[in-house]
Amino acid sequence: MQGKQVELMSPAGSFESMMAAIQGGADSVYFGVEQLNMRARATMNFTIEDLPEIAELCNKHNVRSYLTLNTIVYDHDLSLMKMVVNEAKKAGITAVIASDQAVIAYARTLGLEVHISTQLNITNLETVRFYSLFADVMVLSRELSLRQVKAICDGIKKENITGPSGNLIEIEVFAHGALCMAVSGKCYLSLHTQNASANRGACLQNCRRKYKVIDIEDGHELEIDNEYIMSPKDLCTIDFLDQLIETGVRVLKIEGRGKSPDYVKTVTQCYREAIDSYYNQTYTAEKAAEWMKRMEEVYNRGFWGGYLFGQELGEWTDASGSKATTRKIYLGKGNHYYPKAKIAEFKIESYPLRVGDRVMIIGKNFGVIETVIESLHVNETGSAQVAEKGDLCAFPLDVAIHHTDKLYKIVAADAEVETT
Repeated sequence: MQGKQVELMSPAGSFESMMAAIQGGADSVYFGVEQLNMRARATMNFTIEDLPEIAELCNKHNVRSYLTLNTIVYDHDLSLMKMVVNEAKKAGITAVIASDQAVIAYARTLGLEVHISTQLNITNLETVRFYSLFADVMVLSRELSLRQVKAICDGIKKENITGPSGNLIEIEVFAHGALCMAVSGKCYLSLHTQNASANRGACLQNCRRKYKVIDIEDGHELEIDNEYIMSPKDLCTIDFLDQLIETGVRVLKIEGRGKSPDYVKTVTQCYREAIDSYYNQTYTAEKAAEWMKRMEEVYNRGFWGGYLFGQELGEWTDASGSKATTRKIYLGKGNHYYPKAKIAEFKIESYPLRVGDRVMIIGKNFGVIETVIESLHVNETGSAQVAEKGDLCAFPLDVAIHHTDKLYKIVAADAEVETT
């Protein structure tokens, strides 16, 4: 437990998620711009024009900003790549996460810090030594065991392998989130079936579906309905985080640039608390169980420890989608905020809101807020127990809301939705 505390890196697919990561206690955030990142098809991506605002927001909160430019890059992509890297450097983005040598080399010519992406599949010390010519931080392959990770971290210290900054190479690993059936995400299934390349950030996740196996000789069919055998459960390391930190890794990364802000905030908060608990020497199995229970409320496919204990095959999920214990139901959007009274007013657009409901508000300026409705004022009638579709309703809230902020009700995953 000596030396610098590990860095917690969280995903950001939108300004709402970026604020949620900051709320949760992230030390750094990573994000994509335009189409040259591994979540290029996601609806949640930033534009080049967003880079100055991202840098300003992160600097304000003392959070490092990492731009992912980690897809395969073709000749026709080079001009866009250079434009993005130029603007990232100009805006003051901390570093670029890259896998293509063209991106790595160009970023280095500008003096922009480079992190080697997991797409390069680093699995040994000699590869670390080679890329130390270009990068200060390297993400190891997700398929390594704790023992292998520790051997690489120990080797860096023993052989004093330094990067362009002159500091020892820092090792980053994925600590939580979705896992791919392919080695470090190098999959061609989506490309083969839908002409949508995972290696260009356009994966359609065919692997998450249910399949049948057909005997081509006699035509017999077997439906694989107990396991989605190409869809691993999500990686979760919080119940052995002490062992992971003690390998010598310097950065713990949470997957999820395509996930919602409430996922980002909840998972980041849990790992923040766990990391701090480790360094405070208060980390226990009982605490880890509570953190896992909290994370089960947001999107997940079930949890396992990945390959860090040396398993040869994955633990497969038994469902196509999320196994979260709760879900959020969209109710409406912000209408007005009364700062003196600290009252937020919302327009209900879908389902009713009742006194006693647990709600979530998601907004660009504050991230994620959760509260329980203790009182309601509806339209001009004053105090009420329920606000129906079409109503303007107001309730106390300490944070100012805006017209783009969204109101949700949080319910159990199997709860019926009340329409009246």
